[in-house]
Amino acid sequence: MRLVTVAGPPSVGKTSLFLRVAARLRDDGALVGVVKFDALSTSDDEAYAGIGLPVRVGLSGGLCPDHFFVSNIDDCVAWGREAGHDVLIVETAGLCNRCSPHIRSVLAVCVVDNLAGIHTPRKIGPMLRLADVVAITKGDIVSQAEREVFAYNVSLANPHAPVVWCNGVTGQGAADLAFRIRSAPEVETLDGQHLRFSMPSAVCPYCIGETAIGETYQRGNVRKMNFGDRP
Repeated sequence: MRLVTVAGPPSVGKTSLFLRVAARLRDDGALVGVVKFDALSTSDDEAYAGIGLPVRVGLSGGLCPDHFFVSNIDDCVAWGREAGHDVLIVETAGLCNRCSPHIRSVLAVCVVDNLAGIHTPRKIGPMLRLADVVAITKGDIVSQAEREVFAYNVSLANPHAPVVWCNGVTGQGAADLAFRIRSAPEVETLDGQHLRFSMPSAVCPYCIGETAIGETYQRGNVRKMNFGDRP
């Protein structure tokens, strides 16, 4: 089974794009399964089911979506293999620019959009910098100059990943991404495999429900800002 992780900030068009990619793979004869990770709720599973794809949903609730993802991803692979899927698309929550769900030896796609601003690629961490492929969406509603500057900043952040211009409405780029997925390495299990980068980490009272503000309540892994000599 071939596995692809799809990451990107919220509302960049991950689901719209990969509905097109999944349909292309299915039309080429592949049995495609989808796992959708999110935080509190999602209706994206209905969109995938609407085109006839088997889909499972994981909601992290009050947990960090990245940690929830890595705690469940191998079970997702087991589900996909037991169901006989040729391809498993795993769409992650993409709730912050520090997200790092990419796994070694697994095809990693990062989706970003031109509307985020030309400097956004500089602000995104391993989700973009360690991706195998970068899909850029919404290029049809910005100027050519903005598209070129945005793509240049993407190349500065990740000089090794090819850029694919995509459009979830028209299907632009879906065939290219489908080809890359069909060429991805097969995955038997993720047990013992490694993430490409560590997850965001914190072990402090706020992680387990503390709501009070003040140094009295701040223990564990806490990072403080340096204001120097305050006036």
